[in-house]
Amino acid sequence: MPFSGRFILTVENEWVPALLHWFDETKRDLPWRANHPRDPYHVWVSEIMLQQTRTETVKDYYVRWMAAFPTVSALAQASEEEVLKLWQGLGYYSRARNLHKAAREIVLQYHGIFPDTLEAVRALPGIGDYTAGAILSMAFGHAVPAVDGNLLRVMARLFGISDDILSLKGKRIIGRIAQTVIPQDRPGDFNEALMDLGATICIPRVPRCGSCPLKDFCTAFLENRTSELPVRKKKKVPTIYEVTSLFIRKQGALLLHKRPETGLLASLWELPTFLGKTEKESRKEAERMLGTVEGKIIWTHRHVFTHQIWQMTVYLGTIPCSLPDPSYVWSMKGPSGPCPFVDPQKNVLLLAFQESYLRGELQSTLWGIQARIHMI
Repeated sequence: MPFSGRFILTVENEWVPALLHWFDETKRDLPWRANHPRDPYHVWVSEIMLQQTRTETVKDYYVRWMAAFPTVSALAQASEEEVLKLWQGLGYYSRARNLHKAAREIVLQYHGIFPDTLEAVRALPGIGDYTAGAILSMAFGHAVPAVDGNLLRVMARLFGISDDILSLKGKRIIGRIAQTVIPQDRPGDFNEALMDLGATICIPRVPRCGSCPLKDFCTAFLENRTSELPVRKKKKVPTIYEVTSLFIRKQGALLLHKRPETGLLASLWELPTFLGKTEKESRKEAERMLGTVEGKIIWTHRHVFTHQIWQMTVYLGTIPCSLPDPSYVWSMKGPSGPCPFVDPQKNVLLLAFQESYLRGELQSTLWGIQARIHMI
């Protein structure tokens, strides 16, 4: 497929208006699209939340976030624990930390007013080319493409691009096309239209070509290549860990551990948790650090991260003679307190801790806890 400027401009006169007309008729009703003109802070927060997260999940989080931190200044004034607590459940907590850091930079450097140049926006913590393009096009009307997975997939099919869309070459080709065709008068709508098209019709595995407003212009559809495109290399197989966690109570308090300040789930609270290649290995580490692990299993769970899979088993543990270091503490509030808690364990702990807190003791059998776990 040739990519001459003449060809692209010719196609633009046909498919871009068709795309925008479809968007005007069918665009999704989303809370971050409610205000016009768009607020750059609203665009920014929504786009960061939507990374690696389903739109339906983000809706409620976005509304709660804006109620708690309605402005950049309000976010900048919050503590990190407040920010992470509100983010709890969305995962990828570095996103929340970067939002917090960037908000403080905006207040410090720009007096709380969101910058409107690509260089300044791109320099903020956690903002890459895609997020910068979304903010600048949707909130400021700058003709900057927002090249995300949806745009890459739609463009690869539309123009029959055979290069890996995640490769530097593939991204460069598609980025150049997008920059050439993005309309000067509606850049934000153009970007959002491609996002919506990729999210609802030009989906990864079985695209709904019959409903696509661009099917008459789409190379993949016209050449019956929708199953071949886009081309993307296979993801690395995630590492599987056997994880032992301990549920230990002492006079109404629950033993918790604060994770290190860097790495996976940084600075979040958890049950004492130990990883190993085998269950025996992780249990041995738990016993080395905290003493005997009882045989009673409270909960098992499989949690999938981007590059890791945790096969988790939570055991009842015995009270240790002493705590290994200050990162271990006895908590009377558990996961319902103000501190952010790791997602894989939160639900079971809320149930178990609430049950024991209200009754004054942990139920003597596993059935009480397990019956409530199934209600989650």
